[in-house]
Amino acid sequence: METMAITQYVDVAQLVLYLFWIFFFGLVYYLLQENHRDGYPLDSGRTPPVKMDGWPPIPTPKTYLMANGDEVVMPYPPQPPEFLQAEPRHRYIGAPIEPTGNPLLAGVGPGSWANRADVPDHTPEGEAKIVPLRTQPEYGVATRDHDPRGLPVVGDDNEVAGTVSELWMDRSEMMFRYIEVKLNDSDRTVMLPVPFARITKEHVKVHAILAHQFSDVPGLRNADQITMLEEEKISAYYGAGTLYATPERQEPLV
Repeated sequence: METMAITQYVDVAQLVLYLFWIFFFGLVYYLLQENHRDGYPLDSGRTPPVKMDGWPPIPTPKTYLMANGDEVVMPYPPQPPEFLQAEPRHRYIGAPIEPTGNPLLAGVGPGSWANRADVPDHTPEGEAKIVPLRTQPEYGVATRDHDPRGLPVVGDDNEVAGTVSELWMDRSEMMFRYIEVKLNDSDRTVMLPVPFARITKEHVKVHAILAHQFSDVPGLRNADQITMLEEEKISAYYGAGTLYATPERQEPLV
């Protein structure tokens, strides 16, 4: 027999190759199973519901210790189905859904949002990440930029919805995230994500929604803080407006 041969048909190199194959397939199986730790079981869309775990099966629960001391168990404990303000357009499985009620608050299509934690995002130092300038007097607007505070906020119908009362900054990225708008027709102030605003010397233009639709923008629980869940819902409201603000936006371009 040749050197390193165990028998006439098996040698060490062959055993090492087999061990590598076993290790590799085990690694692939482990990674696929960990990939299922979040996002399963799937919603079959059937009535009554059919449990769909996928393959490989969901791994056993694992507890993660967060930086703030909280504990998170993954996979998440089973939750009752979320109420969806929409209904299928047709009766077959997989049919597109249409919002019911106020489409800007339905949470579907471009207005979808993730169920993030209802707490403020934090900097590595543990402070609130997004805050209004009124709580940070050491910061301000760059002299070469337009300061929108005091300017009117105009919807896509060219009607004035309110006035810019404050700017909210991201202390980690050193940029403005939100514009606080004082509405004309009420005592409410609502948040406007900066990407949805076009700031000029004369006004702040918002193409996503109309002026009267500002009144339904989701509000804040704390006047000087915004939670990650509130960020999701606010941004989703304006995102929904890009499709549902007017009936014409849902029609084909040609």
